[in-house]
Amino acid sequence: MVTVRAPATSANLGSGFDVFGAALSKPADVVRVEPAEATTIEMAGAGSEFIPEDPEKNVAGAVAKALESPATIRIDKGVRPSSGLGSSAASAAAVAVGINAAYDLGYSREELVPYAAEGEALVSGEAHADNVAPSIMGGFTIATPEGVTQVDASIPLVVCLPEIVISTRDARRVVPRSAQVSQIVECVGRAATLVAGMFRDDPDLVGQGMEDGIVTPARADLIDGYADVREAALEAGATGVTVSGAGPAIIAACEERRRKPIASAMLDRFAGEGIEARAYQTRVGRGAELF
Repeated sequence: MVTVRAPATSANLGSGFDVFGAALSKPADVVRVEPAEATTIEMAGAGSEFIPEDPEKNVAGAVAKALESPATIRIDKGVRPSSGLGSSAASAAAVAVGINAAYDLGYSREELVPYAAEGEALVSGEAHADNVAPSIMGGFTIATPEGVTQVDASIPLVVCLPEIVISTRDARRVVPRSAQVSQIVECVGRAATLVAGMFRDDPDLVGQGMEDGIVTPARADLIDGYADVREAALEAGATGVTVSGAGPAIIAACEERRRKPIASAMLDRFAGEGIEARAYQTRVGRGAELF
């Protein structure tokens, strides 16, 4: 039996819709994998009561099927479902890494990404790699049809997760189907700035690169209190704020010393809206780890 810790992730980061992703140092899923004649799944942890244990309906089962390696799988959820923090991706990534080790399949971390993405297809309807890539490989990732580019960045972050549920499918429905050339040009510039910031470990550049006028405004409308919480984070010293993945989590880039006041400001503003929330003082971190 092998045990894998796979981190939560933040996809898009504003300007990198369906392309950018970052592994978070916390929270994370812990998954135990053991070879078996048939795949079985046991769920525990945050929101596990809402996740089916049927291998045909669980991301872990889809990954085991894709790798043609049945297993006994126990998932301890540390990443709440429907959070915008890559909950399904963390489980899929952990199972892919765990099965690869348990069966000694010999795949590289990058080669495991498409298999883990098969699990994501159960949730969003498409095999996106923007969450599974950083959860497996760590750091900041750029996922394209040609493969994954990974950067070992270390940017301080604050993630604030309100007690609101937004499904990935609902969040995808509100994405605009077209954009003006001027909007696209601005988004490309922001995305390039964010990439430069990750390479330089520069939270100011990363924060500037999180600005997005195409997808983020549509998704922000689904999150009660988003505008006020974003404003509070910026006032407390955040260099940039955006929706994490499909939401409702909100992510802020910052300097290390500003994490605590930013977390407090975001929580206070949600509380003022009558919404319970929790904050993670985290950073861009490592990918899935075997124990």
